[in-house]
Amino acid sequence: MSEYRYKMPDVGEGIVEAEIVEWHVKVGDKVTEDQHVLDVMTDKATVEIPCAVNGTVTKLVGEPGEIIAVGTEIMFIAVDGDVPAEDDVSAEAEKADAETQAPKEETKPAAAPAKPAAAPSAPAVAARPAGERALASPAVRKRALDAGLDLGTVPGTGPAGRITHEDLDDFIASGGRLAAHSGGAGSSVRAPRTAVVEEKVIGLRRRISENMSHAQRTIPDIAYVEEIDVTALEELRKHLNGAKRDDQAKLTFIPFLVMALTKALPETPQANAHFDGENMLLTKYEGVHCGIAAATPNGLMVPVIKHAESLDIWQIAAELKRLGAAAKDGKATKEELSGSTITITSLGAIGGLVTTPILNAPEVSIIGVNKMQTLPRFDENGQVVARKLVNLSSCFDHRIVDGYDAAMLIQRVKGYLENPATLFM
Repeated sequence: MSEYRYKMPDVGEGIVEAEIVEWHVKVGDKVTEDQHVLDVMTDKATVEIPCAVNGTVTKLVGEPGEIIAVGTEIMFIAVDGDVPAEDDVSAEAEKADAETQAPKEETKPAAAPAKPAAAPSAPAVAARPAGERALASPAVRKRALDAGLDLGTVPGTGPAGRITHEDLDDFIASGGRLAAHSGGAGSSVRAPRTAVVEEKVIGLRRRISENMSHAQRTIPDIAYVEEIDVTALEELRKHLNGAKRDDQAKLTFIPFLVMALTKALPETPQANAHFDGENMLLTKYEGVHCGIAAATPNGLMVPVIKHAESLDIWQIAAELKRLGAAAKDGKATKEELSGSTITITSLGAIGGLVTTPILNAPEVSIIGVNKMQTLPRFDENGQVVARKLVNLSSCFDHRIVDGYDAAMLIQRVKGYLENPATLFM
């Protein structure tokens, strides 16, 4: 029996460190070569790390959220026979396919060391003093919250009375969950909620936090909100959807907005650009690579419709559908999640009346779509009529885009959307 020390691999592209997102093994587990044992996040993507040898895990180094340098020993494995030479397993990092991994959910903490076998009869658990906060890991607290349990009522068998997953299992199996919800027959007393959940911000959520904080600290932006009358566009959209082929994606408002931007941006080229503030370098793009902010189970992602100016309305809708599904399923590639030159963000029916979206640096423009409403407005004859209206709440990097230019860009977009036939000219 010998010990193999597995090091944080070099996943390529100049990466010198990676953040531990989730361990998929714990001390005492049997592991096999090529088994998926760890997820790490670089500044490029989330990467699945495979095991290099067969054996038994004896030690794990690093908790979720920790930044570990490449080459650091992170997993110790007891193996039969001689330890493989480093060259024999150096290729394992290449199996971690960062090119095809979208960021993924990272809510589970590292697994705790294997718990000793329980004694034939469980030891008595001392009652927790009233008002004393229950000890539990973030994962246990979240699980209890989801189950509607007050951790103050759950006996803990861990060190210092810490509540473990096994304690929750035993408590629920014994009817504790039912008791926690019951107030007695006819009771109208509502029990207070006392659980407090602490979660470490790691992985994709930390990356989002860092990017948003950097943008807010460093970019002086200007917001511009305009009302768009989309009554005619909605009639056209309804007609096109009724006449579309079965293999064509359903049209929403977003493809029309993308088309309007591709037509309006050439007159404001500085709005379709990246700005490097440190080097004072503005890179303007002729092609429109439109990022579409998408809420996914794994957090905010921005898949990109590349060269939207070369696509017709149906092709834009198809790309929007394909990229949205890939992002939600965690299958979007790094290329599909990068390279945007301008971003659209929309919350659909819950989009509110006005928003102030944060710029997706190094971009200098972001277009926010608020909810559609039917409201009374005066027509050209002074009569009150019902109109379908959408607000566009847009933000621009004021170092690059002047207020006048920002306003003129949105007014041109407004003109295309309010006269949708011009989109196809």
